Amino acid sequence: MKPSTPPSVELSALRKSYGRETVVKDISLTIPQGEFFSLLGPSGSGKTTTLSLLAGFIRPDQGRIHINGTDATFAPPRERGLGMVFQNYAIFPHLDVFGNVAFPLTIRKLPKAEIAERVKKALEMVKLTGFESRFARQLSGGQQQRVALARAIVGHPSVVLMDEPLGALDKNLRYHMQVEIKEISRRLGMTVVYVTHDQEEALTMSDRIAIMDRGVIAQMGSPRAIYERPESSFVAKFLGEANLIEARRVNGVLQSATGSQFQTAEDIGDLNDGKLFVRPEKVTLLPSDAPPNVNQLPGEVRRVSFLGNIIRYEVSVVNDQTVLCDAANGSSSSTFSPGDKVLLSWQSADARFLGK
Repeated sequence: MKPSTPPSVELSALRKSYGRETVVKDISLTIPQGEFFSLLGPSGSGKTTTLSLLAGFIRPDQGRIHINGTDATFAPPRERGLGMVFQNYAIFPHLDVFGNVAFPLTIRKLPKAEIAERVKKALEMVKLTGFESRFARQLSGGQQQRVALARAIVGHPSVVLMDEPLGALDKNLRYHMQVEIKEISRRLGMTVVYVTHDQEEALTMSDRIAIMDRGVIAQMGSPRAIYERPESSFVAKFLGEANLIEARRVNGVLQSATGSQFQTAEDIGDLNDGKLFVRPEKVTLLPSDAPPNVNQLPGEVRRVSFLGNIIRYEVSVVNDQTVLCDAANGSSSSTFSPGDKVLLSWQSADARFLGK
């Protein structure tokens, strides 16, 4: 029988503390070869520390790191065979584009002809052919980012680490680079471990996401699974817009403070008090005199915002809570104005009952 391929990255009970503060708490995860894996979380969640542990820039207090089946827990960065793209690109100002991209190959003392061929192919891949003799001061931010990417892949690493590499780019350029990075990683079959605090970026690029909170993984899974089925209020609020409506179980039925009844498509277990989760795009606005039904909540439109492709309604409901409803711009549904009395409605399959 052919032996199974080891995962590209395996972290086992990884822990790191600074003084009394533990910033990474027993992180364990496995990333198969060729996967685009994102670490997502707010500042201070431990995502960059986890990446630094994997890169070898800092050492763990406990736990193990395996890269392509080899124990690399205490191996220096240069011996881990990883590509790296930093947030500030780390372009050497005294070297031209060719010299920057060739740098990791020069350090390894590869033959000049091989270096030239590899640099040529890397620059072709990031669409910088013809820029070989330019220096950093002659490049735009997007071009510098491409140089950093070319340098990371020129050595043909099986794993590339990226630490918020698109943070300095404008929105349109960032989207184009997201598409290009994803396409290059797919074409080369390389594993990418990507750190970001940008939820849209993680959703666009990732095969899987690990959302981190205070040094632990709060939830891990595919972008769609995490977005549609968060397991906590923190995850629901962090990944996209989320409505979290106070609710409790009364005689076996979920209710709001005013008695509106709610249903979900799944068993709510032993929870009695919590929050009903539903995404704004899953909420429909109805006239206040619409026929009553479950999963309806009366409210008053407070604000209407034009966001281009959607119209966002902010509706005040019980206990001064605000519920968001995103309606497609140009849809055939009714439009409402501030001050209108409305009913908020959604499908049971689109709601979850989460603990507080």
